[in-house]
Amino acid sequence: MNNKKSFVVSGIFAILTVLLIILVKTYDVAQIGPMDTSIGFSHINGGVHDFFGVNIIWYTITEVFGILALLVCAIFALVGLIQLVQRKSVFKVDATIIKLGCLYAVVLGLYALFEKVIINYRPMIMYDSLEPEASFPSSHTMLICVVMGSTIMVLNQYIKNKRLASILQVACAIIMVITVLGRLICGVHWFTDIMGGIFISIALLSAFSGILKK
Repeated sequence: MNNKKSFVVSGIFAILTVLLIILVKTYDVAQIGPMDTSIGFSHINGGVHDFFGVNIIWYTITEVFGILALLVCAIFALVGLIQLVQRKSVFKVDATIIKLGCLYAVVLGLYALFEKVIINYRPMIMYDSLEPEASFPSSHTMLICVVMGSTIMVLNQYIKNKRLASILQVACAIIMVITVLGRLICGVHWFTDIMGGIFISIALLSAFSGILKK
């Protein structure tokens, strides 16, 4: 995918995200959440949640993957720090590392935004909470898909052993798929939360792909 197509795809999924948010706030809204919280797409979301129920094992698995994604971020940050110390200038740090840092910062900013601007509440009250929490988008879906997806794009630059790089890329892809499915199955998110996380991830990864090629 060339630069132009990457940014077009990014724009399309950014628009889809906005449309999804509007629909979640306006379409088929009903008080099906805990403490009678109002949820959009109530029939679809309620039906999917009732089908899968709550599965703590899958919740734990996706939580572990979340920690793994943060570890990947820390590794790239360490590589950047080492380069900064050795090269004595931020302008001499690999452009890829800088771009990754900016991508991670955007993810963090979106996480903070949706914690304040609440679109949906979780379908259950978490064990360590006394009230419903923000649920849209699935932050684990967004975090893990963006971190693992961007890692797939840059691994060949930092791991010269092609076989090892390919194995790690496949592992990243598997983690992304398991996270999306696991976060839905575990029951702590509505179906539209997962879709929101996927749309945002595709938008960010497409933009990152276009920026990488510049």
